[in-house]
Amino acid sequence: MSLTDITQRIRHAEAAAGRAPGAVHLIAVSKVQPNERVEAVLDAGHRCFGENRVQEAAGKWPQFRDTFDNIDLHLIGPLQTNKARQAMELFQAIHSVDRPKLANTLARLAQDIGTCPDLFVQVNTGEEDQKAGVMPADTDAFVQTCRDLDLPLRGLMCIPPVDEEASLHFALLAKLAKRNGLDQLSMGMSADFETAIALGATHVRVGSAIFGERVKPA
Repeated sequence: MSLTDITQRIRHAEAAAGRAPGAVHLIAVSKVQPNERVEAVLDAGHRCFGENRVQEAAGKWPQFRDTFDNIDLHLIGPLQTNKARQAMELFQAIHSVDRPKLANTLARLAQDIGTCPDLFVQVNTGEEDQKAGVMPADTDAFVQTCRDLDLPLRGLMCIPPVDEEASLHFALLAKLAKRNGLDQLSMGMSADFETAIALGATHVRVGSAIFGERVKPA
């Protein structure tokens, strides 16, 4: 698989779903990938990338930004409040807002810094104990909390359970977003992004299908 292959599949999925060309943003998930692989995707013209950890991104992306313009960096992993300022200065979007303490921290820092990345609320659609995210039943109230803090909330994000039909979770996320007047949906990964697009995804997160298998740190 390659960046070109994935892009073509996204365009075909958009067309099949009656979506406008370019309606779906491809986030190339570059976590735990060697710099040479990331640079090859940058050389191919792609500019939207996703990272799971603030520390890893901070060690990788400033140097790429010295060479490549218009990089659009998304945090798709959990965010600790003590890393929030660094994340806000590094990322253009944060997909993992999942608790009031973090929302309050982001709101305070937004006042200090004067800007704030686009934000997505992470919803734990499978209600899994080991997974981060707001429970579906609490989503409406948490969205309102973020709005009361004047945060730039753009949409919702989910990671379905590995052993369940992903489409059920994508449909639930879309329903929650529509009910709350949110039009961006971060959902779908390498194995199921076409299903996510059919159900309204605006951002899909694809890593290994573009870069190859992740290289674990020594």
